[in-house]
Amino acid sequence: MTSTSTQHPVFLYDTTLRDGSQAANVNFSASDKIKIVEKLDKLGIHYIEPGFAGSNKVDDQVFRQLSTMELQHAKITAFGMTRRPLVAVDEDASIKALVRAGTPAVTVVGKSWDRQVVNVLKTTLEENIAMVADSIRYLKAQGREIIFDAEHFFDGYKKNPKYAMDVLKAAQKEKADWIALCDTNGGVLPQEVAEIIDAVRKEITTPLGIHCHDDSGVSQANSLVAVIHGASQVHGTINGLGERCGNCNLTTLIPNLKLKMGYAEVVSNEQLKHLKEISTFIYEVANMKEQVGQPYVGANAFTHKGGMHSDAILKDVVSYEHVDPSLVGNERRINISDLAGKAAIFEKAKELGIDLGKEDEKAKAMLANIKILQNEGFAYESADASLELLMKGTAVDPTNPGKIKRKFFTLERLRVTTDVNGDGQPRSEATIKVRVNDRDYLTAAEGNGPVNALDNALRKSLEYFYPEVKDMSLSDYKVRITDQSGTGSKVRVLIETRDAEKTWTTVGAHENILWASWIALADAICFKLLKELEKKGFGLKP
Repeated sequence: MTSTSTQHPVFLYDTTLRDGSQAANVNFSASDKIKIVEKLDKLGIHYIEPGFAGSNKVDDQVFRQLSTMELQHAKITAFGMTRRPLVAVDEDASIKALVRAGTPAVTVVGKSWDRQVVNVLKTTLEENIAMVADSIRYLKAQGREIIFDAEHFFDGYKKNPKYAMDVLKAAQKEKADWIALCDTNGGVLPQEVAEIIDAVRKEITTPLGIHCHDDSGVSQANSLVAVIHGASQVHGTINGLGERCGNCNLTTLIPNLKLKMGYAEVVSNEQLKHLKEISTFIYEVANMKEQVGQPYVGANAFTHKGGMHSDAILKDVVSYEHVDPSLVGNERRINISDLAGKAAIFEKAKELGIDLGKEDEKAKAMLANIKILQNEGFAYESADASLELLMKGTAVDPTNPGKIKRKFFTLERLRVTTDVNGDGQPRSEATIKVRVNDRDYLTAAEGNGPVNALDNALRKSLEYFYPEVKDMSLSDYKVRITDQSGTGSKVRVLIETRDAEKTWTTVGAHENILWASWIALADAICFKLLKELEKKGFGLKP
């Protein structure tokens, strides 16, 4: 679909900080919310809903802080309910909180499904319509832009279309600026969205919005169909955060609108480049693991592994990429595995700053070393740091790629024991002897398990020689069985490590889980030390 002069403008409405924060185990502080608002503004979001007015002290603090800030693009919107049944609108706590929030726009949620009115609100259908009308009229008189969220609209319309439409007509009569049709249960399908919006537009002239949840896995499709059929405001959250199965994911919706459907002005080209950045930022602030397979912004969204695929992508990027990853702030990655070809090795070497020139033999050696270790149970698709060490080690000495790691330290002796104390709790202790610059250092450390003790002992033994090791922390540890041989199976260990600047992953494989863990732990430290050298302008030489 290409852009045409008849296309209506589309406005983006972000509810990450309100609906998104209802996801399990997601909590944002006031400081978090302010930082996220600034990021969303940078992305070009038109409406940002930072919280529920009057519901908690954090959101009230956020509204106060935002009232003193100037944003470049976004309009801040406070969320709240219509007045309660049989309560005067100017005395209702929720309405007062919306006014007190002081935002230029307010979103008022009201029931549009008769079942909810009777069973949840415990009031009459007539009173519910009065609640909607009174609330919008009162808030319009306060000079606010009004978005009316017609909660459960699609469910309500399918069961009682006349009543659902009567609620919308009440909002329109009181001059609501927007009416957002909500698929609150996430159960509606795209063809139903199309049919119902077409029916609504025959009777409602107020601009329509769409608010979809993903319980049926089609919130993206529903939102795009709604836009095609005339909706001009789209609600969603970054990374699809939200209660149950989440909300419509703006990190997918925005590029689909701009790059695929021709809504070129929904955000600017420069704003779109911040998409990956804000996706990662939200995951970090929410303390969630990134979804690597997420469209457009995931780490694997433009990652190529298969030899045929990686070779083709180097010759013609359109072969296996539907858009240029740089448009959304992402990047192309060529994963190196036993499926990789020589062309992929050259590309990966270039990415890592390894100048192979036309040294075909070194490229062959890298590929051979990778395949040897893959056959032993190693896997480098997710172990970026171990792969970099292996390739740089091969570039230095093709027949002995581990030599560069031994320039930092060598292991002289290692022993790990586990004892059970009188209280029945196991305790592990690791003793390590390492050699650094021809000096031996023997140390011991305890841990809550053998791997933890090993990690503690290794760090303790190296901190004297390499103080930068103190900045590292192990952030994830995974074990996989690579063959099925009972308790004698070979295992693969993946360790994720981070410092103040970045995160990296290393791998080890062996029948002995402790030795596999040692390989991955040692790689993690060697990678850190190598990066510290490179920051100072040095590299490793034979």
